[in-house]
Amino acid sequence: MTALALLPPPAACPAPIVAAGERAQLRFWEFFTVNIRNPHTRRAYARAVGTFLDWCASAGVVSVAEIQPLHVATWIEGQTRSLSAPTAKQHLAALRHLFDWLVTGQIIPVNPAAAVRGPAHRVTCGKTPVLDAAEARHLLESIAADTPAGLRDRALIALMVYSFARVGAALGMRVEDVYTQNRRLWVHLHEKGGKRHAMPCHHRLEEILEAYLDGAGLRGDPKGWLFRTLGRGTGCLSDRPLAQANAHAMIRRRTAAAGIATPVGNHSFRATGITAYLSHGGTLEQAAALANHASTRTTQLYDRRRGDPTLDEIEKIRI
Repeated sequence: MTALALLPPPAACPAPIVAAGERAQLRFWEFFTVNIRNPHTRRAYARAVGTFLDWCASAGVVSVAEIQPLHVATWIEGQTRSLSAPTAKQHLAALRHLFDWLVTGQIIPVNPAAAVRGPAHRVTCGKTPVLDAAEARHLLESIAADTPAGLRDRALIALMVYSFARVGAALGMRVEDVYTQNRRLWVHLHEKGGKRHAMPCHHRLEEILEAYLDGAGLRGDPKGWLFRTLGRGTGCLSDRPLAQANAHAMIRRRTAAAGIATPVGNHSFRATGITAYLSHGGTLEQAAALANHASTRTTQLYDRRRGDPTLDEIEKIRI
């Protein structure tokens, strides 16, 4: 099967693209299939572009070649009234990249989104809910390690806390990505963007991973997935990888069972680990290296030491 056979039919193409001809349609689908590799980015951009082009069609814009900066600015202004500033900025970025692609493909002469300004948005502290050190420790201790499910869940949460791993990198690991080097257990993470990141394990993480590998009988399958789904009705691990949605549901179940009210998600443990590290004397530069961040500015978003006012400070408001 050729790549062209995988493309949607012309009827699925937005009307302003169809009106511009077959070359425009092919270039449009190439933007998503050739130019964008990340599936999450592809889905987000496809939603934004589809919504904008449908809006253009309803506004009487026949062809993509007729789209002007005023059309883009008007649509973005409407987006800022119903959506958050980061989402509106992402939608504008999708349009800019698409039109750049159409310009280089000689479908349109200029990029109508290039001069349009998005909404102002500046972030100094992330919004991902985090646990304090005591809550994280309590959560790990509350998970019974007497079943394959318990061993797996405890190992996944511990990996994200102690190695600052993104959930996608953790779920993409194979058994062989946990290995011994210099008499210490190491983990090999496959981060987004094709980055490969190796780091030694914290002694507590080493204990938890060793118990998981032995208790779940995974050592004999080095090429298999490290974190797997449970076989239906068996309670044993299958050979299928655990999906992010299932990991999120597991985390919500485990935190609820532990009596933790904070609405944590897959990304919370990365911020929890980084904050705990910085709170105990770790440097921002080393935290960025451990988290595999290209810039310390990104790492600062995970630092919650000074992000929230303390109760002692609030109680000083004596009226």
